[in-house]
Amino acid sequence: SLAAESLVHSYSKSFSGFAAKLTKAETEKLSGHEGVVSVFPSQLRQLHTTRSWDFIGFPQTVARATVESDVIIGMLDTGIWPESQSFNASGYGPPPQKWKGTCQSSSNFTCNNKIIGARFYHAGQDLNDTEGHGTHTASTAAGNIVTHASLLGLAAGTARGGVPSARIAVYKICWTLGCSDVDILAAFDDAISDGVDIISLSVGGAPTDYFQDAIAIGAFHSMKNSILTSNSAGNSGPAAGTVSNVSPWSLSVAASTIDRKFATGVKLGNGRTYVGGSINTYEASRMYGLIYGGDALNRTSGSDSRSCGAGSLDRDLVRGKMVHCDGVSRGDEQARVGAVASTMSLPPDTPLDAAFSFLLPVSVLTNADSAQILEYINSTSDPTGLIFKTRAIIDNSSPHVIDFSSRGPNPITTDILKPDLTAPGVDILAAWSEATTVTGQDGDTRTVPFNIISGTSMSCPHASAAAAYVKSFHPTWSPAAIKSALMTTDNIMFTAARQLSVEDNSDAEFAYGSGQIDPIKAVNPGLVYDAGEIDYVRMLCGQGYNATQLRLVTGDSSASCSEATNRTAVWDLNYPSFALSSEKGKPEGTVKRVFRRTVTNVGKGHSKYKAKVISSKELKIKVNPKVLRFKDVGETISFRVTVKAKLKQSGIISGVLVWSDGSHKVRSPVVAHTLQ
Repeated sequence: SLAAESLVHSYSKSFSGFAAKLTKAETEKLSGHEGVVSVFPSQLRQLHTTRSWDFIGFPQTVARATVESDVIIGMLDTGIWPESQSFNASGYGPPPQKWKGTCQSSSNFTCNNKIIGARFYHAGQDLNDTEGHGTHTASTAAGNIVTHASLLGLAAGTARGGVPSARIAVYKICWTLGCSDVDILAAFDDAISDGVDIISLSVGGAPTDYFQDAIAIGAFHSMKNSILTSNSAGNSGPAAGTVSNVSPWSLSVAASTIDRKFATGVKLGNGRTYVGGSINTYEASRMYGLIYGGDALNRTSGSDSRSCGAGSLDRDLVRGKMVHCDGVSRGDEQARVGAVASTMSLPPDTPLDAAFSFLLPVSVLTNADSAQILEYINSTSDPTGLIFKTRAIIDNSSPHVIDFSSRGPNPITTDILKPDLTAPGVDILAAWSEATTVTGQDGDTRTVPFNIISGTSMSCPHASAAAAYVKSFHPTWSPAAIKSALMTTDNIMFTAARQLSVEDNSDAEFAYGSGQIDPIKAVNPGLVYDAGEIDYVRMLCGQGYNATQLRLVTGDSSASCSEATNRTAVWDLNYPSFALSSEKGKPEGTVKRVFRRTVTNVGKGHSKYKAKVISSKELKIKVNPKVLRFKDVGETISFRVTVKAKLKQSGIISGVLVWSDGSHKVRSPVVAHTLQ
C-alpha cells in the first residue's frame, strides 16, 4: 500500500488517480498493478506567454447573448489581481446556479461576483498573481470594459475581454519555477467539478504520449464533461514539429500579429536614425556616450563581453553610457554596471517581430542596422546616441503568424493538423498585477495596471473567449461542435489557390492551422463536424492503445478495441481539417487517403450545400457526394473525401474543401506533407 506520507494529491472528483513521491522501484512495481493505466513523472510546464478584438472584426458593439453572464471560464494560470478594474464586480448579480466551486480566500485576496471562484495548488502560498501572466490572460478572455487603459501612455484606448460579462474562476497552478503536472491535474479535477464551461490553459511542455501528458489527460476528462479546453500551441517556433498541446479533443492556438506594432527609434551622434523593436516607456533626455560591449570587457570575468552576458562588462567603462550588444538579452548585465540604455542586435535574417519590455531603455535592431551602429562607434573617438520612447505604428502586413509561435506537423499524430487555428498573440495590452512590475526584474520600479506582452499565452485566451461567445448562444453544443464552428469559419491567412513554396510560405497551415478566428461567423457556422468520447476512443484504438488502458481512462467498462468496427483510422476521426503524410521511410512519391466525415446541420432547416475544392496538380481532392441536401436542423449527412498527393522530399502541399449553401462557407484545409 502507498504510505500516507508519500501521497501528494488524490484526484477523485472528475477522474481517478493520485500523485505520490515514489522511488524508481516503487514506480516500476506500481506500473505492473492491475488497474493502473500509466505512471509518469510530474513535469514542470512553462507559461506560453484592446486593439486585438477590433482587428479580428469583433467590435465592442457586437450582439451578445442574454446568458453571457452565466458562462464561466476556468483560467488555469498564475493567479489573478482582483483589484484590477478589469475584474470589478459592479453590476454583476450572484454567480450562476450551476456554480459549485469555492473561493480559497487568504488575508489579501477575496472573490466577488466577477471572479466567482479561486483555488491554489501549492502549500503555503496565496492566490495573488505576482507574475502578471494570469491577470493578463484572464482579462483578455473576460475582462470588463475599461476606458483610458494604456501602458504608461502606450497603446492607449479601451481594454476589454472577448466576453466581458462572463464570470471567471481562477486556478493557480503556476509558480516561479513553473507549473507542475500534479497541480495541473488537480485544477482540471476541480474545474470540471466546479461547473466551468470553458477551460483556458496557456501552459505547455514537450509533446508526449496522450496518456502520459497531464494536460491531454485533463482535457480528455473535461471533454467527457462537455467542457472545451483551449490551449496555447507553444513558443518554440519557427522550427517544424514544435507544436505542443496536440490532443485532438482540445483546441491548439497559434499566435499571430495585429495591425499595430511598436517601434523604438535610435539616434546617433552623426545624425543617423534607426528604428528597432521594443517597448520602451522611458523618455529620452539627452545624448549619451555610446560604447560597444566588446570594447568594455570585464577582464576578471573570463567571458565574452560582445553579447553583454552576465558578469562580462566593466562597470567603469559602461557606467552612464549607452552600450551596444551583439545579441538580445533581458538587460540585467547592462543595468548591473550602470548603463543608461542599450541597443541589441538580432541574428542575421531574423525579423523584427514582437516587441518586449526591458529593465532600461532598449531598442532591438536588425543585424544590418546593428552593423552600421558598430561602424559608427569605430569611426569616432566620441560616439554618442539616444533611444526614444516607443511609439505605435500601423502594420499593414498583418495578420501573420509570429516567428516564435510553434509549428506543426503534429509530432504525436502526424495526420491530425495542429495547430488548429491562430488568434492575436503579439503586443497585446491587457490587465496586469500590481504585485509585480512591468518586467518583474529586480530594479524595475514601474508598477502598472496594464501591460503589453506577447506569446501563444496571449492568443489562447482570445480563442477561449471566442469559444465562450459561441457557447453563450449554443449552450448545448459539444466541445467538438464549438471547436468545429471556430475552425471552419476562420478567416483565411493564405489562399491555397496560390501554391506554396519554401520561398513564400513554407510552413503555411503548420503555422496557422485553419486560419484566424472570427467569433461572429462562428456563432452561425451552418454545419459542424461533431465528435464525442466514443469517436476519440475509436481513434485511440486505431493508434494502438489497448482495451485495458481505454476502459480505465474513460471509466467505461465496455470500451474495447477487440472488434474491427471499434477501431477508427485517424483519417476517419470527424475532424474539421484534413491531413495526410508520407509513409515512413518514403518521403517522396504518391500518397492516397480516403477520409470519412459527417456534418450536422445547425443552420437552416431546408438547405443544400455544394462542395467546392481548391487544389492543384500535386494535390487531387475528390468529394462524394458533391451535394448535401438537408431537411431539418440537427440532421446529419456523411461524405467521403479522397485525397491523392504527389509529395516531394520536403515541405507541404495544401488545398481547401468548402461546403457552401450560398450564405455559409464551411471551410476546411487539406494538407499533405512529408515525414522528416
